[in-house]
Amino acid sequence: MSCDLLYHYVNMKTPTTVAAITRALHARRQQLLATLALPPDGLPGSLALSHRRCGSPTCHCHADEQGHPSWTLTFMAEGGKRVTHVPSDAVDAVRRRVEEGNAFKSGVAEVLAINAQLMVLGRQARTRRASRAAGR
Repeated sequence: MSCDLLYHYVNMKTPTTVAAITRALHARRQQLLATLALPPDGLPGSLALSHRRCGSPTCHCHADEQGHPSWTLTFMAEGGKRVTHVPSDAVDAVRRRVEEGNAFKSGVAEVLAINAQLMVLGRQARTRRASRAAGR
């Protein structure tokens, strides 16, 4: 899913440009809403690989510069950061679920940003029409 937001802060002196921007924003919002579906198994956060050494003095990790590979999922829950270990055999499935969750989150953020832009453009258009009507 694309994360390209259509941000346009324009001077309202060019109604055709504003109308084109408004149409483009409405079209993008419809496109997003048509394809945006809450992934039932989606996960928030990020998946990270780190390396650590264990406590066993005879383990190979003490001679290895990087140590043991360890995957973690980091996410926010109940107002705090949570970090949980991900077994190596589950990394591919968790990665897919994180990608699905982040794609959904990005789509929702883009829809909300478009709604805000449309609200601002609508308010500017009403103000412009009111000032023209008062000047008549």
